[in-house]
Amino acid sequence: MVTITESAQEYLAELLSKQEDALGVRVFVNQPGTPRAETCIAYCREGDVNEEDETHEYPAFMAYFEARSLPFLDDALVDYSKDRMGGQLTIKAPNAKLPQVDESSSLEDRINYVLYNEVNPALAAHGGEVSLLEVTEDNYAVLQFGGGCQGCGMVDQTLKGGVEKTLLEQLPQLKGVRDMTDHSDTSQAYY
Repeated sequence: MVTITESAQEYLAELLSKQEDALGVRVFVNQPGTPRAETCIAYCREGDVNEEDETHEYPAFMAYFEARSLPFLDDALVDYSKDRMGGQLTIKAPNAKLPQVDESSSLEDRINYVLYNEVNPALAAHGGEVSLLEVTEDNYAVLQFGGGCQGCGMVDQTLKGGVEKTLLEQLPQLKGVRDMTDHSDTSQAYY
C-alpha cells in the first residue's frame, strides 16, 4: 500500500485547508502498467469518489485510492521535503509502470499492455508509436499515432493490418480500432 510520510501528511492537510469543497485527496495512476504511467495526487471532491475506491483516514484528511490503481501503488511512497524554495512533494511508485494484466484486468489495461509490449516495439523501428485515447461504449479502441507514424502514407495499412489485427487476435471482445490522429502534419512521417 501507499506510505504517506508525516511531512507529506502535514503538507497535504495544509493544502486541503485552503479548499472549501475538497473531501480529501485522491491517489491514482494514469496509464498504469505502461512506460507512460504517471502517479497522481489530486483534490477529491464530491463527484470524484467511486464505491470501489479504497479509503484511508489520516489524522487531518481522508485519502481515496482508485481501485484500478491499487496494484500499481504497492510500495509507493509520498514524501514532502522542505527546501529554500518552499518544498517539494514527491511520489515514488516503483510498480506504476510494471505491466500487471490478467483476465480480470479492464479492457483498457489489456489494450495498453498489447500496445506497449507488442505493437510499439515494432513501430519504434520507424520512429513511431501508438497510444490509447479511450475505449468507446461499443468496445472500439480510439488510438493516436505519434512520431514517424503521424502523417505517414502507410498509416492505414499499419492501423488495419498491424495494430487492429494484433489487438483483435488477443482481445476478441474488442470490435475494432479508430484513428484520431491529425495526419496532416507530415514533418516526422516515416514515408
